Parts: sequence; structure tokens; C-alpha cells
Amino acid sequence: MGVRARLLRAVIMGPPGSGKGTVSSRIVKHFALKHLSSGDLLRDNMQRHTEVGVVAKTYIDRGQLIPDDIMTQLVLRELKNLEQYSWLLDGFPRTVPQAEALDKTCRIDTVIDLDVPFETIKQRLTARWIHPTSGRVYNLEFNPPKIHMLICGFQAVCCTVIGTDDVTGEPLAQRDDDKPETVTKRLQSYEAQTKPVLDYYRKKGVLKSFSGTETNKIWPHVHAFLQTKLPDVSQNEAAMQR
Repeated sequence: MGVRARLLRAVIMGPPGSGKGTVSSRIVKHFALKHLSSGDLLRDNMQRHTEVGVVAKTYIDRGQLIPDDIMTQLVLRELKNLEQYSWLLDGFPRTVPQAEALDKTCRIDTVIDLDVPFETIKQRLTARWIHPTSGRVYNLEFNPPKIHMLICGFQAVCCTVIGTDDVTGEPLAQRDDDKPETVTKRLQSYEAQTKPVLDYYRKKGVLKSFSGTETNKIWPHVHAFLQTKLPDVSQNEAAMQR
């Protein structure tokens, strides 16, 4: 019998706009972890009208937070299907009761915290525009549409972007979530909700924070850290192809 590979149970945390999605996809590619996003899981259950999905939707429709026990039930049930894999949990836990419930089921090895300044995130998110029909995302700073103009009022007090989708030429829109006043509220809410969770994992000695303003500069440090835990499968694949 061969030696059973060690499994890694990891959580990734970071405010909206911190680059969490990009870092998660790179972790999955390099270290072959299963990525479980609580947001994706919730949307899938609501679309399939599962029992949990129907209950969760009633809270969302009323603009309320989904109770801890419902989110915990949803995530823990899915994790049972991943018992033989290393995994990366994204978007859960968001509260200490959720973290405690997770601990009763499995031991978390490491919590990756992306510590990006809120001002940087505000600039990132408010620069994000979408093509509503296709879902294509543009960013005025590093992925702008081919045709766009910044129209500013008197003394640049009020600026508006007029941009069109590269494929269809249709106008772009800004999600309500990405408007400056909403972004500020979301970041304040994230900090208030997750600081106790970060403190919880810090006391357990499993929290690893990575600070920076650019995802491409944060990533090498995350990669080096995870290499102390798991082999980089993308390097193995590259070696086999030579």
C-alpha cells in the first residue's frame, strides 16, 4: 500500500475586491485543491430550488442576512462530498459560530487572509463596469473597454464613465454593489463581521495574513507559503511535458 497523501483543509478570507477570486483560482491550479465557494453554492441551491435554497432565498429577498445554522448546514453537507480531497473554502465561515461549527466537523490547517487596504479596494471596485447581458467585466485601470470616455463636471467634482462593450457595442453599466457609497458600506460591514473570525483563527495559530495592494505581488508569497504544505502540481505537469 502506498502512503496516503496528506490532505489540506484551508480557508481563504479577504474583503470584496481584495483579489480573493484570482488568488483562489491560482491556488486551485497550482495545488489541485477543490474550491468551494459558499456564494456559488448558495446560488446553485437557489436555482435548483432545494429546501435550503428556498429558505435562504426568503432571507435574501427581505434583505436580511442568512442565519448561521442555514449557511452551516449548506456548507457542511457539501464538504462531506470532499472528504477525500484537499480543499479551499471561500466565503465561509463569516461568523464565529460558523467557525466553531466547522471546527467540530474538521480541523482547519490554515487560514489565508488577504489584507488589502480599503482605499485600494475602493479604487478597484468603483473602476469596475459590466456588460449586463453577457456578464463581461471591465476595469478602467487594467482591463478597460476599447471605447470609453471619462466625462467630468465642474472642477472634476463629479465624473461619469461612458463606455461600450467590446463585442456588441452596447453600453456598460455599474453594479449597485460597485458604486462608491455602497462599496464603503460593504467594506465596513465586512470588517465588523469578520474581524472576530480572524481573531478566532489567530488565537488558534492557523491565520496567515498577506498584505499588499497588488494581487500579482501578493501571490508569490501565498504560493511560497503553500509550497511548505503541498507540492505544486502545475510544476510536475510542466516537467512531464518536457
